[in-house]
Amino acid sequence: MDRQTEFVLRTVEERNVKFIRLWFSDVQGFLKSVAMAPAELESAFDEGTGFDGSSIEGYARVYESDMIAHPDPSTFQLLPWRTHANTARMFCDITMPDGSPAMADPRQVLKRALGKAADMGFTFYCHPEIEFFLLEKLRQGDFEPKPLDNAGYFDHTTMDDGTDFRRDAVMMLEQMGISVEFSHHESAPGQHEIDLRYADALSMADNIMTFRVVVREIAAAQGIQASFLPKPFTDAAGSGMHTHMSLFEGDRNVFFDAADEVRLSRTGRRFVAGLLAHAREITAVTNQFVNSYKRLWGGGEAPAYICWGRNNRSALVRVPLFKPNKQSSARIEYRAIDSACNPYLTYALLLNAGLDGIERELPLPDEAEDDVWALTHKERHALGIAPLPRSLDEAIEAMESSELVAETLGEHVFDYFLRNKRAEYFEYAQQVTPWELKRGIGRI
Repeated sequence: MDRQTEFVLRTVEERNVKFIRLWFSDVQGFLKSVAMAPAELESAFDEGTGFDGSSIEGYARVYESDMIAHPDPSTFQLLPWRTHANTARMFCDITMPDGSPAMADPRQVLKRALGKAADMGFTFYCHPEIEFFLLEKLRQGDFEPKPLDNAGYFDHTTMDDGTDFRRDAVMMLEQMGISVEFSHHESAPGQHEIDLRYADALSMADNIMTFRVVVREIAAAQGIQASFLPKPFTDAAGSGMHTHMSLFEGDRNVFFDAADEVRLSRTGRRFVAGLLAHAREITAVTNQFVNSYKRLWGGGEAPAYICWGRNNRSALVRVPLFKPNKQSSARIEYRAIDSACNPYLTYALLLNAGLDGIERELPLPDEAEDDVWALTHKERHALGIAPLPRSLDEAIEAMESSELVAETLGEHVFDYFLRNKRAEYFEYAQQVTPWELKRGIGRI
């Protein structure tokens, strides 16, 4: 028994923990959970806990349903909102009964990508800026959202509901060992942002899953609703999850080059080139819902075109220059991601796309120096700037012919994801919307 496992068992006893929740993600990134009594914990560490994989979206067929959840003791944390009975959680790795990794487990997908990076000598770090909306609680049967406030970007308001909420969320995240860098009001009414401090990609994906639970738990306790839907309002900006990324070799940031004009090394440039080369085919995962494309193509500074720049916020990939001469701060920012994505699959694809650029020594295209949104179609075409997919349907088409996505996700997740998203788009395409009725009734 290793030290971390001993620590967990001792803490459970000393803190009188009554329930341990085992967490894992389905293929779309929705959290799954099973609670166990403390008496079962040591056995779970030794042998895992069995469950019916066929009942989890994308996991297994009925005739191969037996799966095992193995708790990761390094992810042990008490849940601060479960005050009436001490409750802890751990994330799990999912295996088949023979001990082999379950091909449908998103955490295993990311681990495979991180393993490839490690073989190349790299550690992958991420820092997400997570946006979400706070809404008045919807009445049953009502789907028309109402923002909790009418503030704007960086507005400092006297201790209103949103300010209290961000304070409570940050304190709860910190209690769970998740470090927060910043929090502020975003540009749309009811929209907020909390930025998590840099961590390795696996820890960060776990942190994002936890973050979404914390935000929803606090909202429920305060009688309001939190939503990570990418674009709940037609006339306001949507919610994204801009993610800053860097590769390290030991303590050295391999993206940094003091002699380069933008302080970006040859390795960093090739990583960015890989992201741009594979941007269209990974978008179905980074932006996995029909509503995601309302954000990408609905204005509000969402990136819709495949290019890179420095201070250019219309670019898909940005090279921030906040501290240009500080090696540890060298990083690139990918701006398309939704805060509703599956973070395990998303970070696995971003990493492998960048590594492919390094392996194939892809050249970095010219920097986009103009406001890409303001250019005409002909001007963008002349500059070689292609668009991201305009719909989930178009994104699926780009994804299904991608070798990189298929290899990264594995055959099982790749096939399930495509089937699931085709079904979502087909159902959406059949809907008659209020916009169509408003435009058509009485005129057509």
